[in-house]
Amino acid sequence: MYYTDLMKTLTVRLPEPLVADIEEESRGRKISKSDVVRERLQLAPRLRRQRIASFNAIADLVGSVDGLPSDLTGRKRAYLRATGYGQKRSR
Repeated sequence: MYYTDLMKTLTVRLPEPLVADIEEESRGRKISKSDVVRERLQLAPRLRRQRIASFNAIADLVGSVDGLPSDLTGRKRAYLRATGYGQKRSR
């Protein structure tokens, strides 16, 4: 699948948890860490297209609910806390 004579080396710095995840997958699947990284990089554009398609499916609903704060995305925890969402209610 990969053509090693056409590949170049690239050095990157990654956070420890991501490195550990890549190493674990590499050991579990018995493939190189480079193969894991290549597969993930090749998969990323497809996932991005899927997210865009999912958003496009509901785009006409965005902004259709009245009474919500304009910055709900950035302050959802504060909004939910202020409305009492998730708190135990008396029976």
